[in-house]
Parts: sequence; C-alpha cells; structure tokens
Amino acid sequence: MEELVKFVQDEFVTKKEFPKFGAGDTITVYYEIREGEKTRTQFFRGVVIQVKGTGTSQTFTIRKMSGTIGVERIFPINLPALQKIEINKKGNVRRKRIYYFRGLTGKKARIKEKRI
Repeated sequence: MEELVKFVQDEFVTKKEFPKFGAGDTITVYYEIREGEKTRTQFFRGVVIQVKGTGTSQTFTIRKMSGTIGVERIFPINLPALQKIEINKKGNVRRKRIYYFRGLTGKKARIKEKRI
C-alpha cells in the first residue's frame, strides 16, 4: 500500500524547487490568495520553528511577531499557492524544533546569524 501511495505522489504531484532551510532561519514565503475572481500575492516573513515530514508531505512552521502578538502559520511544501521562498538570514540554533522560541521576548528572542 505504501508503495502505491509513493508511486502516485511521484507521478501526479508537481514538485517545485525551493532553497534548503531549517529551524532558526528567517524566511519570506510568497503565496497566492484568491478572493472571488481576483488573485493577489501576499508574503509572510518570520522565523522557521520546525520543518516536519519528508518528500511531498513535508511542512514547515513560521512564527512572526505582529505587534506584540505572535502569529504562527504552517505551510505544506507542495502547496500549489506557494510561489517562492526567500531566505533572509541563516540562524545558528542547536535544535531542529525550537518551540522554546515561543516563550522568549525582547533581546532573548534573538537568534544568532550563521556565518557563511
């Protein structure tokens, strides 16, 4: 059964090429929004909290601060509305899932930038 699901995903799901990113990176995701007949592009810029799954079922969670309120959004990597992903900063973190980032405020909520 798993082989059949994998075959269908490989054959019929369109794959887009996105840059490699991980937890702690600051990225901007551009995605399309439909409002009736009109479509527009909106972006969501924030820190990647986690990357989960593999292949076509991969998802990633982004967290941004909107004023004093934290907003998180989960994007599937094969979402047809995704247009492009830009990496703004590479973060230097020790973990794959930085859930502790939710509780930090002020200067403690900064992530060191990775030197390339």
